[in-house]
Amino acid sequence: MRLRVLGCSGSIGGQQNRTTSFLLDDDILIDAGTGVGDLSLAELTLIDHIFVTHSHLDHVNSIAFFLDSVGALRPKPVTVYAMGLTIEILKKNLFNWDIWPDFTQIPTPEQPWLRYEEIEVGKVIALDGRKITVLPAIHTVPAVGYQLDSGKASLVFTGDTGPNDALWSVVNRIGNLKFLIIETAFSDKDRRIAELSKHLCPSMLGEELAKLERPAEVYITHLKPAEIELTMQEIDELSGKLRPRLLQNNHVFEF
Repeated sequence: MRLRVLGCSGSIGGQQNRTTSFLLDDDILIDAGTGVGDLSLAELTLIDHIFVTHSHLDHVNSIAFFLDSVGALRPKPVTVYAMGLTIEILKKNLFNWDIWPDFTQIPTPEQPWLRYEEIEVGKVIALDGRKITVLPAIHTVPAVGYQLDSGKASLVFTGDTGPNDALWSVVNRIGNLKFLIIETAFSDKDRRIAELSKHLCPSMLGEELAKLERPAEVYITHLKPAEIELTMQEIDELSGKLRPRLLQNNHVFEF
């Protein structure tokens, strides 16, 4: 499996700051933030599946533009995998004919550009020998993370989450864990905001990583553009055996 980082910033501003999206092989998106916009039309037409962690705009906004660009060029609908409540939010607040068309009805309900598949924590989706397992997340809206398992190795993406004991009880049972991508959205001076918004800051990240019982390469995502240096400095000062690294656009994971 090959995972390419299209976007991993908490917001926009500058060429490196694209919001969350990862391209798995050629045909799967994990979230669909602004980073999707850097793909060519040819690359976009190959995408058959989108796995959504949650409904916040920085993770879903490019679904709308993606379908508008290539829906008519594809022979079959794109499948969006999400929790039931997340699907309802997308239907009510985005693909509602007021903000954007409902692509489950275009060009016809029988042959749409978009279809939804409901998922839940613990569900395993098998796609051409690749296993994607839905992991628990704790956020201000219904949210999940994902384990991507090639058989040889696994990558875990936490999605947006605050402190999350349930996640570690699952991750610590992944025998082939190789990579962990975990968010840290705020610096420590904004710990109270992190707590209220159910994100992490460096001190909270340290508390979470202390629960990880397996070796893994750890990468940090979802930093605010104006506080990247400060947040990473605070992360670098954390004690413990893990040395988290800053995730950047176009980083490629092979596993």
